[in-house]
Amino acid sequence: MDVQTFPLAGPLLLTPTRHRDERGFLSETWNERTLAGVGVTDRFVQENHTVSHRRWTVRGLHFQLPPKPMAKLVRVVRGSLLDVAVDVRSGSATFGQHVSVELSAENWAQLYIPEGFAHGLCTLEPETEVVYLASHTWDPDLDRGVAWDDPDLAIPWPVGPDEAVLSPKDRAQPKLADLPPAFG
Repeated sequence: MDVQTFPLAGPLLLTPTRHRDERGFLSETWNERTLAGVGVTDRFVQENHTVSHRRWTVRGLHFQLPPKPMAKLVRVVRGSLLDVAVDVRSGSATFGQHVSVELSAENWAQLYIPEGFAHGLCTLEPETEVVYLASHTWDPDLDRGVAWDDPDLAIPWPVGPDEAVLSPKDRAQPKLADLPPAFG
């Protein structure tokens, strides 16, 4: 597995090896021991699968508060997207900073997003499918979000507000500066 770090500590770009032959390929996308060797020690308890029918679908920026903060391991099985992780740990020296990477079925990369980071994505192709592991089950009482287009975050989204396909929930998320401290 190829592992790349970012200037922002925590998130990792992981690219599993694909073992190819005339039938296709086999790829170990998650292995507890391998990931622990690069510092990912979360216990994943849930797998989610999403399909976005339209290009420019934006999901997020979402996170979950303690006592059930959610780490994620995100990969694309069809299509492509811009994946984003924003540090929402109020006591962090990198609070409000983000990383963004393109994930696709072709590049086979995965983004590890640790607890204390909001996660969002924007599809670059129609019919993009995403599979991700989560370290806690979803809890609606602890579910929070940040406005995807918060100007203070300066995320270079490939789409503007007029073309973005958003849920009503994501359209109404507050700016990071308007949230109470989290993960302090």
